[in-house]
Amino acid sequence: MNGSGRACPLGKCDGSGWILGDDDLAYECECLAPRLARARAAGVNSVIPPRYRGVSFDRPPITTIDSVVVNAVRDWVANLDENLAEGRGIWLMGDTGTGKTSLAMLVSKEILRRGRTTAIYSLPKLLARIRSTYDAGPEAESFTDFFESLCEVDMLHLEDLGTEKRTEWVLEQLYALINERYERRKSIMVTTNFDQSELEEQLGDRILSRLVEICGDPLPLYGTDHRLEFKPPEA
Repeated sequence: MNGSGRACPLGKCDGSGWILGDDDLAYECECLAPRLARARAAGVNSVIPPRYRGVSFDRPPITTIDSVVVNAVRDWVANLDENLAEGRGIWLMGDTGTGKTSLAMLVSKEILRRGRTTAIYSLPKLLARIRSTYDAGPEAESFTDFFESLCEVDMLHLEDLGTEKRTEWVLEQLYALINERYERRKSIMVTTNFDQSELEEQLGDRILSRLVEICGDPLPLYGTDHRLEFKPPEA
C-alpha cells in the first residue's frame, strides 16, 4: 500500500491512514479519523487572532479574571477529549472587557494544539460568510459544503452571540446550525454580553434551549473592563 507522502503522526501506518494486517486485509489507522476531520474543516476559520496567540492560564489577562470561572474553564480543558466526544460546550456571559474572548480563545488554542478542529467566528462575520456562499461561482465553496464543515468541526466557537440584528433569516441560520450540532452531539462555545433572559428574547427559546443543553449554565463574568485597565497612559 503506497503512502500519502505524509508521515503517520502515530508511527503506525505508512501515511495512508490504513494498516495492512497479517491476513492481507486493510485496517483503518487511528490517525485517519482526525486527518479526515481536519480536511473537512479546511474551509472554516480556525486561526487564532494574533492578539490571543499568547493567552495562557499563567499570565494576564487570564490571571486577573474571576478564579471561579477560570477554574471551570481549566477543568473543561483538562477533560477536553471527553468533553468534545460528548458534545459538551462552554457559555461565557458578561460585561465587555471582562475576559470572555481571552478565555474562549485559550480553549480554541488548546483544541488546535491537540490536533482537533475548531471554527472561530464572530456572529456578524459568520453570517456574512454564509451570505457569500449564495453568490459563489461554480468553483467556490457551496453553502452545503460550508454548512457541513461548520457542523463537523469538533468545536464551533461563536463570539458576540446576540449582537446580530434579529431577522427571520438570521434566526433560521442560527437554529439550523445549532440544532444540527445539537443532534450530532457536537460542542459549541459562545461568548455574549447578554444575560440568559436577554438572549432568549433575542434568539428565541428554541435556540436558547439547545444552547443550554449543549453548554450547561453560563459562566458569568462581570466587573471592570480589563481593556481599560491595561490601556497605556496617554502621552
